[in-house]
Amino acid sequence: MNRAARTGRPRTRHLACACLAGLAAATAMPAGKLQAQQQDFSSVEISTLQVTENVYMLVGAGGNVTVQVGDDGVFIVDTQFAPLSDKIAAAIAEISDLPIRYIVNTHHHGDHIGGNANLRAVGSTVTGGNMPGPVPYAGGGAQVIAHENVILRLSAPGGDQAVSSTLWPTNTFFDDEKRLYFNAEGIRIIHQPRAHTDGDVIVFFRKSDVIAVGDVFSTTNYPVLDLNGGGSYRGVIDALNTIVDLIIPVYGQDGGTLVVPGHGRLSGLGDVLDYREMVLVIHDRLRYMIESGMTLEQVKAAGPTRDYDPVYGATEGFWTTERFVEAAYASLSEQIRGEQ
Repeated sequence: MNRAARTGRPRTRHLACACLAGLAAATAMPAGKLQAQQQDFSSVEISTLQVTENVYMLVGAGGNVTVQVGDDGVFIVDTQFAPLSDKIAAAIAEISDLPIRYIVNTHHHGDHIGGNANLRAVGSTVTGGNMPGPVPYAGGGAQVIAHENVILRLSAPGGDQAVSSTLWPTNTFFDDEKRLYFNAEGIRIIHQPRAHTDGDVIVFFRKSDVIAVGDVFSTTNYPVLDLNGGGSYRGVIDALNTIVDLIIPVYGQDGGTLVVPGHGRLSGLGDVLDYREMVLVIHDRLRYMIESGMTLEQVKAAGPTRDYDPVYGATEGFWTTERFVEAAYASLSEQIRGEQ
């Protein structure tokens, strides 16, 4: 339930959702999973879950959206698909009547960056010095932050993941981490090299004790290894280890650091540990099979994921169990060759 519904106070919507109607809803998307693929979004509803006092999780179609609010404005992580921007903006307006200042993209896939242009347009850039106030969209809109590998993927001429420049990040970094102080808390944007992609970041809201992790962790499916996008099995393990290291649980009970996954339910330490255990067990099985000389078809026939399939497996859709095994086999084969 959102804040307005809990308190009964009306909220003034300064996000001006109506202006989104004039923007192109079906903005160009990358290929494969990255596309909306003619999906009908008319029936999709955006659900709002309050995570902490000033952090919310929005669930619709595509990646989960994390929203942090406060006196400085609105900070969001990921933007789902472009056709959902009106609904996402309306959901944010029910939480805060201040403009969007920052958008962080956890990676370059279309179900996480599709609404960049639309939601950026209803925001405004944070200014300082002798500037009298926020810069309107004509001068910038909200800042879109991502690792530099994201813009390299999205802007590559002729690349199968290239998109319109309206979806590109406006502020990139190439170090291991970018830090911001916004809405009275420190925010760490931490790069996870060669994980789900080569541009993954996790976003740690230190005071709120919430981590938005993008697609390096999901409660609904096996890890999506975008090998063409620089992803790797080893990198996913490293990213999960980073998340576990950041989490501090409440001893002997539920609670502590909360995790917003790329897809699926709000999670805690136990959920991430269960997922990491699954990833490690399958890793060890596949590595043993590969080092024993088994072909991909033989590995598939052996069913290395069988005991986890009821929870994470799929026989249809974009990321089937078969596709996961194929990608994992390719990634680990490359890793093993590199070690020899």
